[in-house]
Amino acid sequence: MPTVTSSWSSRFPPPPTCPRAGPASAHEGRRAGCLRVSRPAAHTPLRDQAALPALPVRARSQWARDPPSPEPRARSSAGAWSQRSRRRVPGPTMESSAAGCVVIVGSGVIGRSWAMLFASGGFQVKLYDIEQQQIRNALESIRKEMKLLEQAGSLKGSLSVEEQLSLISGCTNIQEAVEGAMHIQECVPEDLELKKKIFAQLDSIIDDQVILSSSTSCLMPSKLFAGLVHVKQCIVAHPVNPPYYIPLVELVPHPETAPTTVDRTHALMKKIGQCPMRVQKEVAGFVLNRLQYAIISEAWRLVEEGIVSPSDLDLVMSEGLGMRYAFIGPLETMHLNAEGMLSYCDRYSEGMKHVLKTFGPIPEFSRATAEKVNQDMCMKVPGDPEHLAARRQWRDECLMRLAKLKSQVQPQ
Repeated sequence: MPTVTSSWSSRFPPPPTCPRAGPASAHEGRRAGCLRVSRPAAHTPLRDQAALPALPVRARSQWARDPPSPEPRARSSAGAWSQRSRRRVPGPTMESSAAGCVVIVGSGVIGRSWAMLFASGGFQVKLYDIEQQQIRNALESIRKEMKLLEQAGSLKGSLSVEEQLSLISGCTNIQEAVEGAMHIQECVPEDLELKKKIFAQLDSIIDDQVILSSSTSCLMPSKLFAGLVHVKQCIVAHPVNPPYYIPLVELVPHPETAPTTVDRTHALMKKIGQCPMRVQKEVAGFVLNRLQYAIISEAWRLVEEGIVSPSDLDLVMSEGLGMRYAFIGPLETMHLNAEGMLSYCDRYSEGMKHVLKTFGPIPEFSRATAEKVNQDMCMKVPGDPEHLAARRQWRDECLMRLAKLKSQVQPQ
């Protein structure tokens, strides 16, 4: 899924190279185009948010910026179930706060989800952003969502909600944020130049141990991390939206990323209850979006050519392929639909090639077809913010239930 975007890039032009000595204030820094904030650190512990006035939660981060310097520390954990509200929820087991600190750069939807996941694993989390109000909004949103998860018996990890909330704090000073960090997860808008400036900033203040990780959904690591001194410590860890409910994380290395960086990131994702997979070498769209775009492409053609209605097309996935793929992938499906993979290829490869040859070119996603699809979608879910938000909430609740079911039926 595409990474959540923000208005930061449009409100502030891409900044020029910033000197090590930062501006005197955040306002001056933004005006000068610098990423560094050199004013005294401003931390907002999540445990104190009850004293803050309620603020509207924005669905989009206004910004995105810099992060950490670390010392990795060992911790024990394993994916497990924890008892909460008479239910059991999949998540890592942690007896106490994990050693080491994780820094989240950018407090939008993806950044908040990462903060919740790392806190569920017992990690101290610093949520970094350039605007104090945005951090307040994010922390309040996290508090509300985690309380709801606890009430539903779906809070991950072995720590209580208050213990997890106490691990998350906000910070507007990048140098203070990165101190003691062992992993930095960047979650800023999907803008290559913006991300490159952030990683260049981080590259200048971290040591040789901290991992620099990006949540990008499509930017190539070779472009994103080009020219960095600590390129061996850089990796893409692309989550699936919404990350708290969908565990997959794509790990995509730069050509010069050290194998230990991939291994450490893989282990970290496992510790917080996610399901990491390794992309052996970079490719446009990584793996998830390449598969997703292939499905969207053929779905669009079938609708555009009048072969099927938009609503019936979605049924093919939600009531057909999707039910199967929620538990096994397309390759295992082939393996099971015959007497093994070789048998399947012997039986069906010619038929598959015949059908594949009838596929058309990449669709143009014309306005006319888009309006047709939109009309059909709005009959099911009106396109106003209230109905869309309600449908997303329903989707997330379904994903929570599916996660519980999958954890109960996984083969030994």
